[in-house]
Amino acid sequence: MRILVMGINHRTAPVELRERVAFDPEQARRAAAELTRPTHQDRPLLREAAVLSTCNRSELYAVPDPDATETVPALRDYFAAFHGLSPVALASSLYVHEDADAVRHLFRVAAGLDSMLLGEAEILGQVRTAYQRAFANGTTGPVLNRMFQGALEAGRRVRSQTGLGAGPMSVAFAAVKLAEQIFGRLRECTALIVGAGTVGEQLVEHLRNRKIRNLLVANRSWERACALAARFHGEAVRWDELSQIWSRPDIVVTSLAVREPWLTRAELETAMAARGNRPLFVIDLGVPRNVEAEVGTLYNVYLYNLDSLAEIVKQNRRARQQEIPRAEQIVEEHVARFEAWRAAAEMVELLRSLRHQGTAPDAAALDQRLERMHDLSPQERRDLRGIAEELLALARLEPEAQLRHMPALRERVRRMDRVRDLLGITKGTV
Repeated sequence: MRILVMGINHRTAPVELRERVAFDPEQARRAAAELTRPTHQDRPLLREAAVLSTCNRSELYAVPDPDATETVPALRDYFAAFHGLSPVALASSLYVHEDADAVRHLFRVAAGLDSMLLGEAEILGQVRTAYQRAFANGTTGPVLNRMFQGALEAGRRVRSQTGLGAGPMSVAFAAVKLAEQIFGRLRECTALIVGAGTVGEQLVEHLRNRKIRNLLVANRSWERACALAARFHGEAVRWDELSQIWSRPDIVVTSLAVREPWLTRAELETAMAARGNRPLFVIDLGVPRNVEAEVGTLYNVYLYNLDSLAEIVKQNRRARQQEIPRAEQIVEEHVARFEAWRAAAEMVELLRSLRHQGTAPDAAALDQRLERMHDLSPQERRDLRGIAEELLALARLEPEAQLRHMPALRERVRRMDRVRDLLGITKGTV
């Protein structure tokens, strides 16, 4: 029962690359469905799959088909081809974690330990959404279901039992902190928030809490713009009227889910002329980016993106550093629980295979197979032989008796692949 995670994040790739491999919700569903669909050989590459894509990461969680070979290279090629890139373009940025390391990675992500902003508020909800999407799409199974549920539980505990989640810390909060560093107090400023999703809501709330003078809210959905503006006593702006209000804002923060930039250099150049070239600060929180990079070359336009939050990230990490050990301890507790479940599930499958195999290897066959395992020491061969004999005896018992004996035996089985080889069992899944 192998588990893999493959992806890129803010540590391995700049925003220019992250935006090129971002998955929107429909792409996430399609990728997971394609990878779990039987190929022309009537075998899927993956038994289970889920895609997690946020502003700072794009990751594929997978349980490979036990008979699939060269799974990692195939996934690397798929990841690149899906986004129209060559594998070489991603080679230095893609990471792969397997088995317990893959489990630990997801649990740390859900706990906010792997985020650009340590303990960020949004990530737990994003993990939940990614899991629910994959579950509804039918691409998860017993392994990823258990794994994501464990990750969500670990994330909730970290947020409730440590100071890692104390106080607001999110991309939206960091953007507002950046605006404060630029302007000082925001009471005399006007801000235009473009996007009425989760990040947009958080931006509006944080800005209103800082007594900002005017809040303008624009969204492609007029109804959502009106609803968000009304909640925080702001003013909704129609999407097709944005070009008429550029003289008003001092700050523009955009967080739309779009594939191409909605704000171009040409458009903003015209707008700057209309506002007499008064300084404008633009904070682009979109991945893919919402604003053309060339906008930052305009006179008196100051453009920031997610990677511009580095100093705020450092300040955040220093303030929360002391909470990391306790959060990591909680994560390790949940990883251990999942690994115990996984070992038990593999043991059940192995015993089921033994019971249905018909014939069990005799002593001579075991010795012959052990001799071919050249990387094992004599003591490791003896230990493996003893475990195999116990499993053969256990396979003859009724299921209830098997379960009573399994916990003690499970603690001793560290190399399940070797046990399967010794007993002549093809890998299976739960």
